[in-house]
Amino acid sequence: MSILQALNGYYERQAGRGKASAYGFSKQGISFAVVLDLDGRVLDVRDVRDTSGKKPRPGLREVPGPVVRSVNVRPNFLWDSTTYVLGVRRDPRTGDASPAKRGEHEAFASLHRELLADTDDEGLRALLTFLENWSSERYGALPHSGEMLGENVAFCLESLGGPPVFLHESEAGREIWTASLEGDNADREFCLVTGRRLPTARLHPKIKGVLGAQTSGASIVSFNNDAFTSFGKKQGANAPVSERAAFAYTSALNALLARDSHNRIRIGDTTTVFWAEADGDPESADAAEDLFSVLVAPPTDEEESVAIGDTIKAVADGRPLEVVEPRIKDPRRTRFFVLGLAPNAARLSVRFWLEDTIGGIGRRLGEHWKDLHIEPEPWRTPPAVWRLLLETAVQGKSENVSPVLGGSLMEAILRGSRYPRSLLTGVLMRMRSDGNISGLRAAICKACLARDRRLGHEKEDVPVSLNQDEKNPAYRLGRLFAIYEKLQGDAIQKSNVTIKDQFYGSASATPASVFPLLDRKATHHLATLRKDPARVGWAVRHEQRLAEVFEGFETGFPPTLGLEQQGRFVIGYYHQRAKLFEGKSAANRVQTQED
Repeated sequence: MSILQALNGYYERQAGRGKASAYGFSKQGISFAVVLDLDGRVLDVRDVRDTSGKKPRPGLREVPGPVVRSVNVRPNFLWDSTTYVLGVRRDPRTGDASPAKRGEHEAFASLHRELLADTDDEGLRALLTFLENWSSERYGALPHSGEMLGENVAFCLESLGGPPVFLHESEAGREIWTASLEGDNADREFCLVTGRRLPTARLHPKIKGVLGAQTSGASIVSFNNDAFTSFGKKQGANAPVSERAAFAYTSALNALLARDSHNRIRIGDTTTVFWAEADGDPESADAAEDLFSVLVAPPTDEEESVAIGDTIKAVADGRPLEVVEPRIKDPRRTRFFVLGLAPNAARLSVRFWLEDTIGGIGRRLGEHWKDLHIEPEPWRTPPAVWRLLLETAVQGKSENVSPVLGGSLMEAILRGSRYPRSLLTGVLMRMRSDGNISGLRAAICKACLARDRRLGHEKEDVPVSLNQDEKNPAYRLGRLFAIYEKLQGDAIQKSNVTIKDQFYGSASATPASVFPLLDRKATHHLATLRKDPARVGWAVRHEQRLAEVFEGFETGFPPTLGLEQQGRFVIGYYHQRAKLFEGKSAANRVQTQED
């Protein structure tokens, strides 16, 4: 199934449940309403913005359209910005009101004269009278003229004994607009989405809500240069999608991308939306969406983390999803769709597209958590995917995450394929740069290696917890490095610079050039401990640890370590360091790991 077909199907199901706008209508932000009387006179201007937040925001209302505009002048029906509705725009230099320059208000009035010519609805007739008599010179006398400038405006009719009635909500207005849609486009072709011969959309509605894309909206489907057309077809005719299907898929996608949507997550530069389909069982679909959201982006609330952790563990252990989430009746028949979008100039780029069952996706998410699992666990709340990406970014800032890595990582998790090579490379580079060998970074290294092992790209298994019998040289070198660091800390208790600060990068990449030096330093530190009667026992324990590690070396220090072996070095270091500090409280241990 194509992306557009899946979105069209989602829209139809939501519309059937009364959760989607009717064809030709959409929810748009309306800030002010001009209140008219039956004679078309302005009685008031009302602020209809949403004031529940810190700042007033346009209130969402279901209105006709919107029309598709680029540089052309094309008005909306029964609502629009003050430039179209009242003929006044905000001067970009001064911020003051100035007359519209391209005939926007005239186009607005002309559209309504055409569509409302035969109406006998008293509210719509009052609007026609208003448009005939309105002059932009009167704008400054309106209430809220300063705040309203440039905002979207609709119309109300004063109602006796009740609140004003929005004209775009009137039955007459909706019927006129719906009838006009079929007449806008006489060209009928086979729609690539529905397979029916219907009026073809020349331009598709804009998609809003994708991080980094134009705030006015962007397109997934568009053709505006001859180089992109074929067989003499222009714009929408080059890949015909009907007006109804274009409205349906864009309405569905805009709803999924809305600010208050629970079906949207952001991973790097990729905005990801998801939805489920369960025939005749919307509760199963809703439950599947809730479960996916929790597994991909676990909440950080400490009280919720315990329950979420149990859920993730159950999925990672391979328990059936219908047991983990009883509301999902049949995971094998509940279809699930995941779409990753990223900005690309005026268009949107599809980073990835996945269609599967929630059972299949749940299984692969369980594999992801199992691959990532390391002991001791370095987190209170399992890390979301975006949290993993931050470990590859300079200064841990989201804007420094590779633009491609977010989509690649998400796709690898959902498809069960190898993690992107750049994930392991990026984490290793950050550790060499900042010296922060944290538990989360060790878990990422372990996940990359464990998945490669499971998929047949690595021959050796990866320890989940400290394995003193592990013979891998890189793993043992990591353990050895942790012991040397602890030995230095015990011998020189107020040292400002540790061997990790000085030698981690070269020790993990070219051990033969560094470890002989570290061995000599260790001999000196052991001698220092033996001189202090209170710390002789420390020296003995360190000698035992060193002997145990060295016993597993079959050859000398290797001259170099590849990327995978550097990852094993990190895992060995993390396991050994955690063992050395396991007597401390959990809080101190976590802090030590993040130092």
